Amino acid sequence: MKWSEITIQTSDEAVEAISNILHEAGASGVVIEDPRDLQRNWSTPFGEIYDLNPAEYPTEGVILKAYLLDNDELSRKIDDIHQAIENLRQFEINIGLNRISVGEVNEEEWANAWKQYYHPVRISECFTVVPTWEDYEPASEQEKIIQLDPGMAFGTGTHATTVLCLRALEKAVHEGDHVVDVGTGSGILSIGAAMLGASSVRALDLDDVAVKVSKENIALNKVEETISVEKNNLLHGIKEQADVIVANILADVILLFTDDAYRLLKHNGYFVVSGIIKEKKQLVLDGLQQSGFEDPEVSEQEDWVCITVRKL
Repeated sequence: MKWSEITIQTSDEAVEAISNILHEAGASGVVIEDPRDLQRNWSTPFGEIYDLNPAEYPTEGVILKAYLLDNDELSRKIDDIHQAIENLRQFEINIGLNRISVGEVNEEEWANAWKQYYHPVRISECFTVVPTWEDYEPASEQEKIIQLDPGMAFGTGTHATTVLCLRALEKAVHEGDHVVDVGTGSGILSIGAAMLGASSVRALDLDDVAVKVSKENIALNKVEETISVEKNNLLHGIKEQADVIVANILADVILLFTDDAYRLLKHNGYFVVSGIIKEKKQLVLDGLQQSGFEDPEVSEQEDWVCITVRKL
């Protein structure tokens, strides 16, 4: 069996959206090569537990790599991927060069290609993300391990937007809380909420692939009794009250359901949103305020913003 390696040179802003496009096309995982990782100065003691090779990183923009089966449908899929990325312009997303190249790899190379990119990463006071094949011993009893298999996950879970969300959830989620995760993707935020003591988590995603992947990751981390996963468009049709609602998606999509989030949150509940580029921070803050939210707390990493607000 042969596989093709799809390489896309784009912008950091478009990483999350293009990752989703690649998964919808049948890719099992996405590798992100961002040259800023080479110069990153972590403001906390948490960071990569391995050395990065500068030769593997682009000099302009960000590189995404994914693997698709080399079959009769490949050419059509590449055209569809290119067009889907071009369509992101209507959401005012900078897609950078949008340069796509295709290379061939055999099955054995493909099976091992992922492992060079994925290593344990301590991303917060509580959480370390560990690929399934790595042996890793927690440094303390307080450290929580989230296991992900990049062969079936949406990235490594260490993109800035995910890191910011997990850190925000550490403050927002309390023992016994009911949490709703909108656009769950890999399920990593739902898993984190369960590990922080939530008594129930409802994970929602409109994409069938995301629903399947999140269920697999949730089972891998043995929190399936706490988390339910279902296909759903944002918060449409959801009626039960929540203590915390979290959404790591595009700024324009967040603004579509701020009223629904306010309606569903309990008094003093938290709404945590990320996937927001700095240029749209004020737009989202204004939308949240118009829906009635107060007490905003903003955290930033690189060009990304996470906002936590409350229903008081």
